[in-house]
Amino acid sequence: MASGTKNVSGNPMSNVVPLRSRPSEPADLLSRLREADPKAVAEVYRAHHTKIRGFSRRMLGDPTAAEDVVHDVFVALPRAVGRFRGDASLSTFLMSIAVNLCRRRMRSKARGLRAVERMQAREAPAPEPRTPECELRRAQLAEALRRGLDTLSLDHREVFVLCAVEERTSPEVADILDIPPGTVRTRLFHARKQLRAFLEREGVR
Repeated sequence: MASGTKNVSGNPMSNVVPLRSRPSEPADLLSRLREADPKAVAEVYRAHHTKIRGFSRRMLGDPTAAEDVVHDVFVALPRAVGRFRGDASLSTFLMSIAVNLCRRRMRSKARGLRAVERMQAREAPAPEPRTPECELRRAQLAEALRRGLDTLSLDHREVFVLCAVEERTSPEVADILDIPPGTVRTRLFHARKQLRAFLEREGVR
């Protein structure tokens, strides 16, 4: 499969991964979703909206836009469930819809990432005392990382956020983005390499 970016049409339902019910999900959930049962949609919303919101905020850097994505995901869900089948989990299916919606927004506004929560703490080699000087250094590193992420391509940003920030596995990210696991690992490698180079140019260690 080609590794190029998908869903150039802007349709959030294009190229989403197929869906099938999992044993941990109620047996009648999908049929109720297909009928646009508000209680079924609310049930799925309660179970998954936090993860969808967190991912969208990291990708878009805009809480208001992230809320719009969360809303659009669950509005699209009843229609999507009727059109897609397969072997992905419901969580992965929802995330794939969110990915396409975020792509659409990022392209339309020609902008990159603006926020990656807790990034600096994960990238730091060891804990440091919470002195004013250390807090300033953390803030500067976090800002440098945000600017560095803006320099990445959309493909590399998606993989980096899903793998390094969301801490998802390569196979799960492959399902979400509908690309081979090897492509996920390759994009993550290049994203990390580009970020390191950016931080070095900025004089950040």
